Amino acid sequence: MSTWANLGLQDSSSPLMEQLIFFHDHTLLILVMITVLVGYLMVMLLFNKYVNRYLLHGQTIEIIWTILPAIILLFIAFPSLRLLYLLDEINEPSITLKTIGHQWYWSYEYSDFNDIEFDSYMIPSNELSLDSFRLLDVDNRVVLPMNSQIRILVTAADVIHSWTVPALGVKVDGTPGRLNQTNFLINRPGLFYGQCSEICG
Repeated sequence: MSTWANLGLQDSSSPLMEQLIFFHDHTLLILVMITVLVGYLMVMLLFNKYVNRYLLHGQTIEIIWTILPAIILLFIAFPSLRLLYLLDEINEPSITLKTIGHQWYWSYEYSDFNDIEFDSYMIPSNELSLDSFRLLDVDNRVVLPMNSQIRILVTAADVIHSWTVPALGVKVDGTPGRLNQTNFLINRPGLFYGQCSEICG
């Protein structure tokens, strides 16, 4: 769960979120190197009194600053594509949860068992206990198994919603008339909070 003054991402509770964190760190390292290099060149250019005519008008330098950014982009693109396909992969789910977004609550259906259906409403601020979290706690929580492949089917009844649980690395858009799905595995027990990540009102 996100805490005060947390500068990083939430702790991972699924293999997909671990991969997302690794990709974030990989990309951030490349961006830091680019920023340091550009900053160094700008400082040197500012304090340097000499002019190199081959640096200003030279075919070699033109080739270098065209090819180098392309290579850097490849170092970002290949891990990104790998992760993109990994996130869309569906692996023989052991349980399916259907999620329907409404203004301002979610409906859930466990269709693998005895057709269990329930609505999950956010607890109003004036009814919260001292150990509850404002705008996060609900009256009916979803219970999902650990170390099992879980498929989530997401749709909406009225406007566009987005079912999101950051600790699991899951974000699926719920669109009226369309059924979206994703797959994940929870590898750590716990209570995970999510919200609608869409301006749905």
